Amino acid sequence: MRWTEFRIHTEQEAVEPISNILHEAGASGVVIEDSEDLIRNWNGAEDEIYDLSENDYPAEGVIVKAYFPVTSFAAETAGELKQTISNLAEHNIKLGKNQVSLSEVHEEDWADAWKKYYKPVKVTKTITIAPSWENYHPVSTDEHVIELDPGMAFGTGTHPSTVLALQGIEHAVESDDTVIDVGTGSGVLSIASAKLGAGRVLALDLDETAVKSASENVKFNKVNDNITVKQNDLLLKIDNKADIIVANILAEIILRMIDDAGRLLKTGGKFITSGIISRKKEDVKEALLSKGFIIEETLEMEDWAAFIAIKK
Repeated sequence: MRWTEFRIHTEQEAVEPISNILHEAGASGVVIEDSEDLIRNWNGAEDEIYDLSENDYPAEGVIVKAYFPVTSFAAETAGELKQTISNLAEHNIKLGKNQVSLSEVHEEDWADAWKKYYKPVKVTKTITIAPSWENYHPVSTDEHVIELDPGMAFGTGTHPSTVLALQGIEHAVESDDTVIDVGTGSGVLSIASAKLGAGRVLALDLDETAVKSASENVKFNKVNDNITVKQNDLLLKIDNKADIIVANILAEIILRMIDDAGRLLKTGGKFITSGIISRKKEDVKEALLSKGFIIEETLEMEDWAAFIAIKK
């Protein structure tokens, strides 16, 4: 089968919204080539788990590639996608070069190529993320292994914003806690919460593909008794009280859901927010404080930040 490859050169903070736009347009898969992967610090593990070639990555920024069946993709579609992506600038999202190119490829050229870069990696003190097709075994008794099959639609759980969210969960989750994971994606944060002892986890995502992917990963990790995956728009119409709410979403979306998080959290409950580009860190912090939250801890990695905030 032949595919049209839609390729855009952008910035890291634009990757998630651009990926969403491409999925909604009917992309059958998305590949992300981030120049930061070549220099990212994995606490000494990078030499053991990655064999990355500079030739596969841009000199700077991020390349996002989406794949559409040739028969369903027209020049008009490319123009509409470019315009929709360009409109993200109105939300103060940096797009970098924002350069688009199109090419035609055969399925065998890309379908499994991305898997060679996805290896087990220890992302926190106790959490290791491993691809489901590798037979990885924990090396210590306190190591929690999350096996993921993200497909072409979701990240591998090693993006800095996801790592920060996992660190927050590791810090905050206590036995039998009730957790709500907003924008669950592959389900990695929900699975981590369950493996760290949460009694009940509600995983929410508006995207049907995410709900399906998360459900499959939850079952594969044998935590489906603890986790309910549901299609939902953020926290709208949710009434479940929670000890912890975690959201690895864009800063603009976090600002929209602070009131609902305060409504649903128990007194003393924790709101873990990640996906915040550094230059928007103060905006989110001020909003949390203005709504009566106390900032317990600020976590940072590269150009990303996360907060653990406590409801008074």
